[in-house]
Amino acid sequence: MTITQEHVEVDLLRFPTGFRWGAATASYQIEGAAQEDGRQPSIWDTFARTPGRVFRGHTGDVACEHYHRYREDVALMAELGLGTYRLSMAWPRVKPDGSGPVNIRGLDFYDRLIDELLAHGIDPMITLYHWDLPQTLEDAGGWTNRDTAYHLADYASAAIGRLGDRVATWTTLNEPWCSAFLGYASGDHAPGRQEPTSAYLAAHHLMLGHGLATQALRAGGAREVSYTVNLSRVSPLDPADHHDVAAATLIDGLQNRLFLDPLLKGSYPADMLRLFDRFGARHAISDGDLAIISSPIDLLGVNYYQPALIAAQVGSPGNKVYPGSEGTIDAPHGLPVTDMDWPVDATGLSDLLLRLSADYPGTPMMITENGAAYVDTVVDGRVADIERIAYLDGHLRAVHTAIQGGADMRGYLAWSLLDNYEWGYGYGKRFGLVRVDYDTQQRIPKDSAYWYANVIRQNGLTAE
Repeated sequence: MTITQEHVEVDLLRFPTGFRWGAATASYQIEGAAQEDGRQPSIWDTFARTPGRVFRGHTGDVACEHYHRYREDVALMAELGLGTYRLSMAWPRVKPDGSGPVNIRGLDFYDRLIDELLAHGIDPMITLYHWDLPQTLEDAGGWTNRDTAYHLADYASAAIGRLGDRVATWTTLNEPWCSAFLGYASGDHAPGRQEPTSAYLAAHHLMLGHGLATQALRAGGAREVSYTVNLSRVSPLDPADHHDVAAATLIDGLQNRLFLDPLLKGSYPADMLRLFDRFGARHAISDGDLAIISSPIDLLGVNYYQPALIAAQVGSPGNKVYPGSEGTIDAPHGLPVTDMDWPVDATGLSDLLLRLSADYPGTPMMITENGAAYVDTVVDGRVADIERIAYLDGHLRAVHTAIQGGADMRGYLAWSLLDNYEWGYGYGKRFGLVRVDYDTQQRIPKDSAYWYANVIRQNGLTAE
């Protein structure tokens, strides 16, 4: 791949000096090598092998073979001009049984990867937990077991002890909403449980784990600690209808405030505590927990894909993902959708970022995931993914709008660098800037990759 620069004077929407540009991936989605060098099964290995759970029974056993092809992938990142690469470590590769001895061979891989990134001038940003919980911990209760939070902290200590001299930015969790509600309420994600009480227990223990891991990272000398959440602009279908407003407020609590207020305000929202009471999970919140959970962070990672439009409907069972959401429905947006059937509305991102900057003042933010799945076609070795370019362009303009409105934005990471294993959708959905042929493992940068490289080089977008 060769990227050329045309010397054409154009008006640009500039981003701040020092704005961090990059892309993100996750261990189970790209690494493969699932049985190599001492790695043991995660909950996703188990879930993927359960009939009916994942599209066509796909697993992450091979994925993108990043474990063996990381040098090729880092070279691609460098040619695209990425300054930051957000990766996740595989807990069952580093601590195979979740709580016991460190697997040196597992850490060796990340040691090699970090050195390769730094040799190409790319800053690594490590996420400790991106959903691949060691199966042995799930066998002991998973995130419903308070001990799991402490095991996360021990894992954090082992990771920063080996890599902290070269990695500045550490993220504790990725999208605890998904881990708690998709994993333990709806069962759509591993471990596939459908237990409302367990979902609330998991939510609290995940955030406790974040706080304990934050403390462990600080003790290990971390220069920047972050926490990444998937958030949405949640709006009532009819802002003049107090029933719709109440329904939207409830869903906003479950999607956003539940996973933000304990960290950034030191308390749970009152309406969310009522749900903990209703589902018999309040006992999990022990004295001192919130002081741990609200340990200061340096950066809030925001993952954004779609907005939510909510209406009240008498008799509705609510969304199975949200225990306690009876009487609410997801209203149709009437907007274009991605291949995930997610509505595309970039104003949802600018509105969200401005809301966050108002509700949690003084919190630096970074877009740690944003992107779209579309059906890609290879023609003469090229992927002309104009819909993805339009999506990224619109959402970057939304970030710029938020910056102009006062939001403290530190960077933008596209999801994802590579087409990869999309969880329950297996290999059926493609989010990558780079197409992966899963039969040959050939990488083909899409038109969106070249477009994004130009944005990075200019540190801006064309004004039109």
